[in-house]
Amino acid sequence: MRLGYVTLAGRGRTDELLAGVASQLEDAGLRLAGTVQTNLERLDRSKCDMDLRVLPDGPVLRISQDLGKGSRGCRLNTGALETAVAEVQARLDGAEVLLVNKFGKQEALGRGLAPVIAEALSRGLTVLVGVNGLNLPAFLDFTGEVAEALPPDPAAIVAWVHAAAVAKAA
Repeated sequence: MRLGYVTLAGRGRTDELLAGVASQLEDAGLRLAGTVQTNLERLDRSKCDMDLRVLPDGPVLRISQDLGKGSRGCRLNTGALETAVAEVQARLDGAEVLLVNKFGKQEALGRGLAPVIAEALSRGLTVLVGVNGLNLPAFLDFTGEVAEALPPDPAAIVAWVHAAAVAKAA
């Protein structure tokens, strides 16, 4: 079992990093399951729209709700997130790597993709997760602190995933 995580400060930077890593892993022929997020800036809003692509072949789901220009509440569309969870769960068979763009509030509560992460680990898949600083304590509690912190460097992350795949095959 290999479980790695990456944390990168700055809005959307972890999403960009992991989307690039996913692309490199797919190009290398690894079979992925999971999610990557694209954040689409809006000129008329302070918050972006958040689209989640289910790996490897979609769908793309809008997981944010537009609550209006001055809104401050949680914008997560939990129904769309749960649809993504079901789509990812259905793709675990045959996958070598689970990539989860974010261990967020839902996962910290044991919902969202948390059960899929646990399932992937029980199957012996390599798991890579994006974690923000706010949810890092909950993530480490969830993983029993067996997760390996990875540098926010695409080449290092790709090498780590490849090493995990080689170790599993041996």
